[in-house]
Amino acid sequence: MTVVVTPLSGSENLCLREVFASVQDSGSLSGYIRTNGIDSRSVSKLGSFVMENGLLDRVEGNANVHRWSEQTQLENGDSIAVGYMSELLEYTRISVTQNNLQELKEIWDQWGNETKRLFYGNYGDLPYLLDVQVDEYLFRALAQFWNPAYSCFTFGEVDFVPTMKEYTALFRCLKFQIDRIYFRAASVPTFWKKLMTITGMSEQWITARIKEKGDCKYISWDALKGLILTHPGETKKVDVFALSLCGLMVFPRALGYVDEATTDLFHRLGKRVTSVSTILAETFRSLGTCRKAGAGRFVGCAQLLLAWFYSHFRLIDRVICQVFYEDYSPLKDIVTSTRRVDVPEENWIALLQNLQSKDVEWRALWMIPGEILYRCGSFD
Repeated sequence: MTVVVTPLSGSENLCLREVFASVQDSGSLSGYIRTNGIDSRSVSKLGSFVMENGLLDRVEGNANVHRWSEQTQLENGDSIAVGYMSELLEYTRISVTQNNLQELKEIWDQWGNETKRLFYGNYGDLPYLLDVQVDEYLFRALAQFWNPAYSCFTFGEVDFVPTMKEYTALFRCLKFQIDRIYFRAASVPTFWKKLMTITGMSEQWITARIKEKGDCKYISWDALKGLILTHPGETKKVDVFALSLCGLMVFPRALGYVDEATTDLFHRLGKRVTSVSTILAETFRSLGTCRKAGAGRFVGCAQLLLAWFYSHFRLIDRVICQVFYEDYSPLKDIVTSTRRVDVPEENWIALLQNLQSKDVEWRALWMIPGEILYRCGSFD
């Protein structure tokens, strides 16, 4: 039996997103393991099996894997749900209404280096997104190419989608463990208890500031802003600022407020879970919902999606970003690049619908190459 691995990074994950590896030898390890979502226990078990049996004997380049994956798809077909059609729908009227983040940016700019280092250490490079100007013309054009059947962008002859690995690299938060995915537990603390833990404030202070609308509960940005400006504890001040960023920019469901669902996710970050999978899921869900309905408001992190987009398209962003040192920040490089934001939406649509492979940087230059198992003997 031969196990083949391939260097893989960035959006090349898309080529293999429906490829499965299977090891079925003497019952040592059975079943299918999806290459884009292996949990740590399976990785450990598979790694031991491979090493004990001396199977890891060949490395193939990306070109060979690309040819193999395309041939496999031609032979086996796609795995989309029954009834789905792979076609771009009619024009979607999508709103990219955002919270006003100016007050958050002003607070960040006033902080000293020590406070900022504390934030970077706990929550990564998220504040750089405050400097990403949301180009509404470009974003509305992008939305027209979201393919709900495959949950990816289809630009002319190019299919593209942001991946867990890319978003994790952009955030650059060492506390995120990519194999520890957030899920809402069956039994969770109440909203006010979670806010007490995050802010360090009393139950009376919290409950007086919680708002309700139907089944949803919120706390206003005004209340959180006052805490950031007056809280005596440096760590709690940073925590409340990070919660505000998540609620106002990453998950902007209720304009001017941070909702209970966002607070629950933020509360779990202390257990070293990653928020990246939830951010991607919300992005895909919101784009898909708007496309199917023909209209709607995008509820996701538009800044992060645009930063990812700029990293891959040579026609839009010609800035060369490469990792040469340990503290390199891709987001910092991306936001400092100057871009036009007055290009009409119809011009963007015309450019994107004629996009070719040569116009795309398939692996973002700041991604460090890695390896994955994609085939094991005759099983693929």
